[in-house]
Amino acid sequence: MELFDNSIVQKGDAGKPLADRMRPKTLDEFVGQEHLLGEGKILRLLIAKKDIPSMILWGPSGVGKTTLGWLMGRYMKVPFVSLSAVSIGIKEVKEVMQKAKSQRMILFIDEFHRFNKLQQDAFLPHVENGDIILIGATTENPSFEIISPLLSRMRVLTLNPLTKDGLVTILRRALSDDKELRSAGLKISDDTIEEIAILADGDARRALNLLEVSYKMVREAGQKEPVIDHAIVKEAYQKKVALYDKKGEMHYDLISALHKSMRGSDADAALYWLARMIEGGEDPLYIMRRIVRFASEDVGNADPYALSLAMAATEAFRFIGPPEGYLAVAQACLYLSLCEKSNAIYAAYGAASRDARKLPEYPVPLHIRNAPTQLMADLGYSKGYLYPHDYENALVKQDYLPEELKGKRYYYPKDRGHERKLKEFMERVRRFNREKKGPNPPSEEM
Repeated sequence: MELFDNSIVQKGDAGKPLADRMRPKTLDEFVGQEHLLGEGKILRLLIAKKDIPSMILWGPSGVGKTTLGWLMGRYMKVPFVSLSAVSIGIKEVKEVMQKAKSQRMILFIDEFHRFNKLQQDAFLPHVENGDIILIGATTENPSFEIISPLLSRMRVLTLNPLTKDGLVTILRRALSDDKELRSAGLKISDDTIEEIAILADGDARRALNLLEVSYKMVREAGQKEPVIDHAIVKEAYQKKVALYDKKGEMHYDLISALHKSMRGSDADAALYWLARMIEGGEDPLYIMRRIVRFASEDVGNADPYALSLAMAATEAFRFIGPPEGYLAVAQACLYLSLCEKSNAIYAAYGAASRDARKLPEYPVPLHIRNAPTQLMADLGYSKGYLYPHDYENALVKQDYLPEELKGKRYYYPKDRGHERKLKEFMERVRRFNREKKGPNPPSEEM
């Protein structure tokens, strides 16, 4: 893709999926999100004033996040660059931002939550000085997935799943406006169109993909008068669908239910929510990313094996694929549900990161600095460092924190599982340091 490509929706349609061919080219063609784009609503007003701020578009898949970003670029007449955090790293993003300094642009990042906290930091100066209009699209709650400094500089706009009527409108437009479908002379009843809309469950891309697969099936069957009916739709969908979201909750509500059930050690509830998501068509790797996170956030060192098992299950699913690979996902879900739990790592890192952000950047004590050159050694780097392995039990009284943080404690292991052993050792180290008045003599073993 060219750096300043403002025509990603307008390029030739040959070979594109129906969902891409039917992307709205104007705001009037856009279906849904009336709370943002209706008359007098916030996003409609911002676009009309050509005063688009950096923002986070938060909502489920297939509701128009990418299309909205492109439309903003078109109405503001600025370059639009679309990237995905799934397939690029921060290096590529920095290259784009460097090249864009000569011209303001909209930088759209899909799956923005995939960037970690340090990677997100790289956007801060560019958002703050207005080099770019950053639009991040995410299915995850920004409060938990986007760093606070960036979140405070961006608007968060919530997008809703499309209604059944909205999806019916999109499907009818495809049948009447798409050149290939129109020329095929397809016959499809109102009931069948509604059935596709219901199966799509608020996702326009899913609805159009299902319509396209159904069309290809009747085309390949060579029918003189091609008809898409219930049987064709059912076959196209390949299985009886357990509706992902019967009560209207968004997919992140179900992942929240899974997470909280695992945290509460209710293996049966966790397995049910897991099955709901998988049978509803959720990407199992999305679920595994949450399970891996859970292994550190909610199990931690109470059972260090949990993280290894979660990663092994992720690789097992990638290797085997569905449906057999679902068993590896279920295995990880059940094991982590029944692990001893500890959030001590989560709490400890949160406290340490707050200090790292808010406190001055205290210098590293000289005795624990590296001294690869003679000049550094002459300046006192590494002078007085005591090598723990030279001492009995590899313990030696020595300070490692900056003087200003001396005695500061972040990690408080729980008295559960393997973390109990870590707690005992940690207390032994602290007791040793309290009782020792000076460095202990080197061990004779060394």
